[in-house]
Amino acid sequence: MDQIATIVLPVFGIIGIGYLVAWSGLISNEAGDAIADFVFAVPIPVLIFRTIATAEIPDGFTPILLMSVHMFNFLTVWTVGTLMVRRVFRRDARAGVVGGIAAGYGNAFMLGIPLVITAYGDAALAPISLLVSLQLPVLLALSALLIERAMVVDGVTAATVGTAKIAANVARNVVLNPIIIGAVAGLAWRFGGLEMPAPLETIIDRLADVAGTLALLALGLGLAKYGVSGNARPAIALSVLKLMVMPAIALFVVVFLIPLPSIWAKVIVIAAACPSGGNVYLVASRFRTGQALASNTIVLTTATSIISITFWLSVAEYCL
Repeated sequence: MDQIATIVLPVFGIIGIGYLVAWSGLISNEAGDAIADFVFAVPIPVLIFRTIATAEIPDGFTPILLMSVHMFNFLTVWTVGTLMVRRVFRRDARAGVVGGIAAGYGNAFMLGIPLVITAYGDAALAPISLLVSLQLPVLLALSALLIERAMVVDGVTAATVGTAKIAANVARNVVLNPIIIGAVAGLAWRFGGLEMPAPLETIIDRLADVAGTLALLALGLGLAKYGVSGNARPAIALSVLKLMVMPAIALFVVVFLIPLPSIWAKVIVIAAACPSGGNVYLVASRFRTGQALASNTIVLTTATSIISITFWLSVAEYCL
């Protein structure tokens, strides 16, 4: 328990500092957004580049297994969340998409990366970097397709956008995404057998080393602009799905169906236990519906994840 406290409390303490700084008005919402944009655009991609370029992959292990497990969890919980919002809470198709994303998409790059590094050290960098970089294209593609379909179902648009246009938009977003750029550059460097010049290595190390702390501060700053409003029952249901059901599915798969190296299996479980990410609110804003659902879920999952993550860290340590 003392070990768990040394992992969880520092991580959430930095998030709390970010929240208090924003709440006090020392930093405006605009400044907080700028810090989050910087973290997303520079330190995190640099960290992912360094990790993929230099990480040690266990002998005989293929990262495809890692992604198979994570995508199974991701898509299963996304589907259940969508159906729950639509069938149980009788919301429209667009809110269903928001609910699905809230249930399935965790804040792996702002919380997951610093959390697993604190818990498991540098050995966790490779699996979490692969998860973050490979999950994004799936999120972008699915969101684009489901957004267009939901708008037609709800009568907001008369016809769907052509498949070719959707594919072009997704491809452009993927190609220009800093995290994807960092991952691809890391792969190119790794398989190209290139040497890292000392000055460049120093720059990369210094940027990568601040990524975790800045990401946690940015997460805390961002939470200050969200709030809990309106009917919170769907958000509570989605929070249970995100924080308890999704990591339980991940644990079952890595224990009984697809065994992975210990650290990689633990990262899968902890990544699944991460709270809903800010992209949920971006999708809701794009729809102009479900903003309260998105905001409620982000706040509730982040606030209660200090308990659930402590639980899953203990379970993962015992089972894996």
